[in-house]
Formats: sequence, structure tokens, C-alpha cells
Amino acid sequence: MRAFRQVGEKQLPNPVLCMAWSPKRDLIALANTSGELLLHRLANFQRVWSLPPSETTGWEITAIAWRPDGKILAFSLEDTKQVVLCGVEKAEILHVFPVQNSITCMHWMEVAEDSSALGSFCSSEDESKLFLPKLPTLPKSYSTSSKIFSDEKSDEMMNLLGEIRLNILVLGGNAGLLELYAYGMYKIASLTDVLGTCRSLSLSSDFKSLSVISEVKATDGSLEICSIQLDTRLLSDCLPEVTRMARKFTHIATLLQYLHLSLTCMCEAWEDILMQMDQRLTKFVQEKNTNTQVQDEFLELLLWGQSSPELQALLVNQLTVKGLKKLGQSIESSYSSIQKLVISHLQSGSEALLYHLSEVKGMSLWKQKFEPLGLDSAAIEDAITAVGSFSLKANELLQVIDKSMKNFKAFFRWLYVAMLRMCDEHVPPELNKMTQKDISFVADFLSEHFSENEELFDRKGKYFNVERVGQYLKDEDDDLVSPPNTKGNQWLKFLKESKYLKESPLLFPSYPHKSLHFVKRMMVSVIEQCLQKPAEVIGRSIHPGLCLPLYTLPENSERAPHLFDLPSQWNDKKAKMHYILFCMPEISPTKLYFLRKATDPNRHDSSSIMSIDLSHHVDGAEENNAAAQTTYSYRCLDARFYDDETLTVVLERLEEEDRSRVLAQIPLASALSCVNEFNWEPKLRLDQQTSAIPCQELVLGNQWRELENMNAQYVAVNGIRKVACVLSGNLRHIRVFEMDVEDEDEEGADSQNASADQDGLETSMASQESAEAQDEVEEEGETGAQKTEKHLESEEALDVS
Repeated sequence: MRAFRQVGEKQLPNPVLCMAWSPKRDLIALANTSGELLLHRLANFQRVWSLPPSETTGWEITAIAWRPDGKILAFSLEDTKQVVLCGVEKAEILHVFPVQNSITCMHWMEVAEDSSALGSFCSSEDESKLFLPKLPTLPKSYSTSSKIFSDEKSDEMMNLLGEIRLNILVLGGNAGLLELYAYGMYKIASLTDVLGTCRSLSLSSDFKSLSVISEVKATDGSLEICSIQLDTRLLSDCLPEVTRMARKFTHIATLLQYLHLSLTCMCEAWEDILMQMDQRLTKFVQEKNTNTQVQDEFLELLLWGQSSPELQALLVNQLTVKGLKKLGQSIESSYSSIQKLVISHLQSGSEALLYHLSEVKGMSLWKQKFEPLGLDSAAIEDAITAVGSFSLKANELLQVIDKSMKNFKAFFRWLYVAMLRMCDEHVPPELNKMTQKDISFVADFLSEHFSENEELFDRKGKYFNVERVGQYLKDEDDDLVSPPNTKGNQWLKFLKESKYLKESPLLFPSYPHKSLHFVKRMMVSVIEQCLQKPAEVIGRSIHPGLCLPLYTLPENSERAPHLFDLPSQWNDKKAKMHYILFCMPEISPTKLYFLRKATDPNRHDSSSIMSIDLSHHVDGAEENNAAAQTTYSYRCLDARFYDDETLTVVLERLEEEDRSRVLAQIPLASALSCVNEFNWEPKLRLDQQTSAIPCQELVLGNQWRELENMNAQYVAVNGIRKVACVLSGNLRHIRVFEMDVEDEDEEGADSQNASADQDGLETSMASQESAEAQDEVEEEGETGAQKTEKHLESEEALDVS
């Protein structure tokens, strides 16, 4: 009697490397060999969206993990050594950060709901919203470089934080690399001394320990699979402090990205056409035959209305009246856009950054609570100073823009009239009037901007720098070509003469000869250095516990993708236990082993092990032969925890004439209540002492189904949504099942199986079509963002709290 209902089947064009069900919705994420990330829903295995590979992210996905609330999907890339956080609703890349080594596995866990210690923190978290305004959205015209903020929600990056409860993304890689990221963004701990290559991770929900399955090279050259438990008690003991620090640092990280994108938009708002005046004047100097200065020629035109033939040719033939008018409009539009971005985005982002850094400094002064976590008040003070310097540079840019707009308006107004007269065209009466004050203003502008600078020519290959805003937006280490003139500034004069204020820590240092990009890079470097210290301190506090060698890998064995390899792990939040499932086919092919370890490394009953004999006795009463009883032996191909008390397994029958595959549910009630103890000999591997491991019989009942016409090999499950996905050995054939359907439908298992078989037949026939034709059918009708939003909005109502 089979209780599972097949709801979808598909042949995929590319082999699947990773698959994982959403913890909250009927959605499954798949990563294939072409570097594509796919999201499918349960009903008919319909595709919701696909995220193609790109040069900026990468092409080789190695691992995926869902955030516990199901709103963000993380995946790692081998070729670019990056980890990407992707928003599920719109398939948007929200955050990317680099990693040192290749990532082989990842796990995302949130703290258990029993976190009453965070009550006081929740109220203080809301206070920041009272003091800080909402960050404005970046203009949609610049959405190509700022997709994160192109939506109507201005604080979409802040949604990366999710709920108040702390969640940690754990990354495991080659050469013993282990990194923990709070809220998937801020590196809260880093370890490099874990043995071997990580193959599986499980962080306990109480944050007391981290269970690692590692592949270690033994002294004889063989590869051993070992179980290592790391003591992460500092995260558990200082949970409110870690949460507060992590949220603050994550706010800071998102604000740094916000400032980066704001600066990118400012660079896009600045146009190359603004350099046209400088280029034309430089070419004019290089080609002219006279020895007179360009400044003198423009002054002669201003005072007497006369110009040399060369200057007249430059203005009339090269610059032209229309070109001058277009240049003036471009400068005004570009400067206005940059000015708005500085005021609304750079300044508001800098203020928010100063607010959060100041709060972190206050936390660091509470040494009893935060000194064990590595908060250094001196480093935070340096970060605050760097942000202050960035704010000063942004304010300096505003002053340069304001002055340049006034100068260019007056200069272009005069030059436009002069060029009209050269061309014998009509001059509008409103432009023909020019007071002595206007003449003096233009003369000062010519004197300041049109002097030929030999030093500038030697360094940049040109004489002029009339346009002075673009130099602030260049990502260069060189000094500004035309720094602001500070002569006569009474405040600077007062600071130089005051011996008390000259070195005062209360005053932010300014860098008058550096660009805005340079000061921003300096600020980011100081802040990142400040953020790294807690990760180093917490990383040193994580101590490796007992390393249990389980078994050796057979030589020359074909290796599946790491995410499909056994062992698999599970964290029982109620019992506070780590569970590890694995097989040893070389030693005992018909057994599945089950290792339990307490999440608290100090508990005396820290570990126990038992095995399940995969021999199934089938009663023949259904075939009108009550006396007949058949025993089938199986080997386990894959096993995953369905919930705390049930395993989902894919079994292969061990008979020469029958190698059929079976999807089954195995209850663990008898295994969990096993009273037989196993005395582990620490000097021996587990596969060298298997005869003493307690063994339980396989109990299936009616919770199994034969997988006909499918070379099933791997399975992914979600016990909360009661779904399973079975993948074939060629990594392309997929079947999706609803589990526990008897609890929802009382019509009987026979009718269920009949409809399931019919569904399987229809989908099997449909799966013979080409992959291209299936994709075209899926994308008919509503496509794109509208289709995605409708799918996910319909699922939102079914979220499990």
C-alpha cells in the first residue's frame, strides 16, 4: 500500500548539482551544471523563475542554502570565489561577498524561538527608526547599477536583516575553511584549522555547537570521513550581545553598499560631454600660432568685443552656438542631478552610518558585555573619524558644484552673446544687458579657470581644467587637478593658529587634495578593519571537540556532487541533538547508521550510535496468499530527515533479477528509544567495530512506494510542507511527491494510488518532449515579474509560522 501521491515529473536539459526545498513554501531551488539557478513550485513542477549565470557572479554553483524564513536564497560559486544572496520574490541579487577558498557546503540556521533575553533588544532596535529618516530610493534611471534600490521600497537592502532573531549562514570549504555570517552578511567568526574538507554542516538552534562532517586524509593516504563537533558556546552565552552587535554591523555593511551605489549613480550622472570645453581649449593651445595667452584672448573679447581669427574659428566652427547651448544644458542638468544625489543620498547615508557607529562605540565601552566579543573602541573611533572625513568631502563637492553652476551660467551667458555677434545673428534684448558686476564676475572666472598650467600639462597632457566636478568622481589615487581655493578661509586660519584645536580628536580631518572616491575607499578600508576584529576573536573562541573517524572512502569510487553525498545531518531543536545519517557499503551494504550527539558538548550522554537493517518482510495477504511472506534486502542510496522522528530514504533492492528503487518513510521511534549502549573504542574507526553497534529492524508499514521506470538515486524533503523530490542517477530526471496524503484525504489509499499512477503516466509521457518545448510552454501567457509575483503571493498565504 503506497501513501505518496506523485504531483510532477520532468526531464531537465542540464544535470542538477544542488536541490533544496524552501523551509516555508512549496518551492524548490535547483542549481545545474550550466551555472543556472532555478526555482520551481510543487504544482506540476512549474518553473517560477531562473537566474542565469553572469560574468559578475560566476558560472559554477557549488552549494545552496535557504534563509530560515524562505525569503532569501544563498549560493556559492567556484570560479569567482563568491557567495551570492538572491531575493526569492523577484530573482534579484541583493548582496555579494568574496570568500578565500572554494565553498563545498553551507547551512543556514536561526536561533530557537525561546529567546526571551532579546526582549530588551527589540525595543532598542525600534529606536533607530525614530531618529533616522528612511533612506531615499536611488533614481530608476540608474537601475542598471542599483537594482537593489530601484524598487518602490527605499530600504529593501535592510530587509536582508529579516526578523530580530539572529540567523547565521555557515560556510564550509577546502583546507579546513569555516566561516559564520550573521544574517548572511556580516562575518561573525572565521576558522581555518578544521581538519580536512567540509562535506556537511549543522549548526544547532541553541548555537552551542556546530557539527561538521569532514573528509580527512589519513596517515596511510586513504580518505576518512570524520565527525567533528565544534564548541560555539560563546555565541549561545552572549546571544543578546551577539545579536545586537551583528544587527548593528549588518546595518553598517548595508549602508556602505548604499553609499557605494549612490556614488556609482553620481558617476553615471556626470557626462563626458562636460569635458568638451577642456579638450577644445587644449587643442586650441597646441595648434595656435600666436604667443598670447588664452586668458588674454578671452579678456580682450570680454572688454573690446574683438577676438583673434584663431579664437573666432574655435568658437564659431568647433564649439558652435548650438554646441555651446547644448553644453550649458548638459552641465546644468548633470550638476543638478549630482547635487541632489549628494544631498539626499550621500549625506543621509553618512548620517545613518555615523549613528550606528556611535552606538557600536557605546557598546564597546560596556566592557563587561562586549569586550569578550572583540569590540575595540579605538578601532570604532577611527571608523567614525573616517565617516566624518567622507561627509566633509561630500560637503566640499556641494560647494564646488554650487560655485561651478553660478560660474558657468554667467560665463555661458556672456559667451553665447559674443558668439551670436560673431555670426551676425540677432541677440535677444534680455541677454544683451551686462552690468559692470557681471563683467567683473566673468573676468574673475577667466582669470581662475583659463590660465595655462604647465605643471598640469606635464601630468595630464592638457592645459585646462575648467570643469572641476568630474575630478571628484574619478577613482584615482592622484591628487585633485584643481583643488578648492582655501585662501582667506578664516576658520582654517583659526585652526592653524590654535595649538589646542590643531590636533583635536573632535575635529574630522579633511583631505582637500583628494577625490571623493579616494576618501570613500579609505573610509571603507577603516570600517572593514574595524568589523574584522570581532570575527577573529569569536573565531578563536570556537574550539574543536572530539573528532570521530567514521569510515574510509573506497578507492576509485565515483563521486557524486557533495550536496548529494551521505552523510546527511539534522538538528532536533526540541531534544537538542545532532543527528548524522551515513552508510558503509564496503562493510555492511544493507545497513543505515544513525549517530546522535548532544548539541551541548559538556553533556555526558554526548554521543550514541545504532543501525537499521534494511531488510523488509512483505506479507502476501493482499495477493490472496496469506501464508506467503517475502523478505527483500535493500541498500540505501540516499537518506534525509523528514522531521525529528522520520527518515525519507531511497532504497535499491539487492536482487540480480530485480534492482527496483523504492521511496520510503522510516519511523525512528524504536531507534530513538534504543537502550543498548555502544562502547566506542577511540583508537579505532567506526567501520572497524561495526559488529558491536546495536541494530534495529526496518519498519515501513504502508509508507513506501516503488519508483517505476526511474533510476532513482537522491532525494530532497521538507517535512513541514510534506513534500519530497526524487532525482535520478543521471541528475536530470525528477519526480515530485506529496507525502502523508492519507491525513488529508479519507477516500482510501487505493484511489490515491490510482490517481497517482495516472498522473505519473501522463507526466512521464510529457517528459519525453524536448526541454526547449517544455520551457516555451511554461513561459506562455503571463511571464516575467508579474508571473513570479503571482506565484509567490499565492504561496505567501500558506507560510508556516
